[in-house]
Amino acid sequence: MNKYQMLFKVFSMLCLVSLLWACGPAATQAPAVTQPPAATQAQAPTATTAPAEPVSLTYLVDDGPTTTAQTKALVDAFMQKYPNIKITVDTRPGGSDGDNIVKTRLATGEMADVFYYNSGSLFQALHPADTLVDLTNEAFIANIVDSYFPTVSANGKVYGVPTGTATGGGIMYNKKVYAQLGLSVPKTWAEFEANNDKIKAAGITPVIATFGDTWTSQLFVLADYYNVEVANPNFAADYTNNKAKYATSPGALNGFAYLREGFDKGWYQQDAATTKFEQGLGLLAEGKGAHYPMLTFAVGIIQASYPDKVNDIGFFGIPGNDPAKAGATIWMAPGTYIPKTSQHIAEAKLFLGFIASAEGADAISSAVPPTGPYLIKGVKLPDTVLPSVKDTAAYIDAGKSGPALEFVSPIKGPALEQICVAVGSGQMTAADAAKAYDEDVKKQALQLGLPGWDK
Repeated sequence: MNKYQMLFKVFSMLCLVSLLWACGPAATQAPAVTQPPAATQAQAPTATTAPAEPVSLTYLVDDGPTTTAQTKALVDAFMQKYPNIKITVDTRPGGSDGDNIVKTRLATGEMADVFYYNSGSLFQALHPADTLVDLTNEAFIANIVDSYFPTVSANGKVYGVPTGTATGGGIMYNKKVYAQLGLSVPKTWAEFEANNDKIKAAGITPVIATFGDTWTSQLFVLADYYNVEVANPNFAADYTNNKAKYATSPGALNGFAYLREGFDKGWYQQDAATTKFEQGLGLLAEGKGAHYPMLTFAVGIIQASYPDKVNDIGFFGIPGNDPAKAGATIWMAPGTYIPKTSQHIAEAKLFLGFIASAEGADAISSAVPPTGPYLIKGVKLPDTVLPSVKDTAAYIDAGKSGPALEFVSPIKGPALEQICVAVGSGQMTAADAAKAYDEDVKKQALQLGLPGWDK
């Protein structure tokens, strides 16, 4: 492995962990926008052509290598198209230090003309109605897939555009194993169970578990959220407002039940308790395990470590009960936003319109190979894109996807991974786990000061 592959591998692992823990203090109500609503406030003008006189914009982004590469490509392509607009890129660290910089600059009126930041619950913590420019009525909003809107909306208005690609959460699977055993991608949980029976009979591990890295234990629960929302479309708002529980809501208990079923039926490999994340990817790539509940961003690590096997890896969402409603949970792309303090809002909107276009997606792809689908309508991924990325994009294109719960609610209990390990190793029942997680969530909701939780 050369040094560039190693850097990509390390960065990919950091991104996987941050995707699973992308929640923080947020607004007290989950956004519930599924399509761009009509705005009522006056809109700042949008430039449709380059300004007659030169204009300079600043763009604040994090200093991660992927962000840096995609930002340079976007800015260079935009300035080539609009030579009278110069964009200067400013960088900040990631993590909590970067969060503090973003919040401080917004609070003091010193934010750049445009900035790149998380979507979902961390976006809500920016108090967007007070700090950001409303984009709801902009023409380019029609370019964005509907499933993205809840992650950048507040009070029925849209404030950001997707920048980069999404990531699928569900089951990564070995296509060669499926072909060898004559299996088809399951659209129901019963079909998944039947596939696992055949895989186990063939002497192959049906489901890879990597409890040695405890964060990986959460996927059966977190990635099943699409099915939870199918059963209860109001779950996110009800959950945030203490009106819905994992232990008592239709479908919400299933993720814990699936995790326990894997233990009860012997789906996991013998050393699941100590197997690490990268070892699990190796088992999947080499066909020693057929399924791995994971985020598709992990395919980038497989590409770096097992380049000759990466095309053997496909993806499907956690199956539910109705084949007609089979879909996938998506970890959404970050957004680009305009603060109300920008002195060049019209030109900033022109830049966001470029990002939310096929031209913008093509610019990013020229610098960063996509490891997920773009959330821009009509964008065709390169023919060379990996199979698991195509599989994820197919769910979005078919309208059979939705954001993970952490993108539409501020609440994610910190003990979930330990609870999931206990379930997956047979130490806790699904019902007890759901109750324990509800208590864990309550503690966090009280810390956040959310209304309705002090009962």
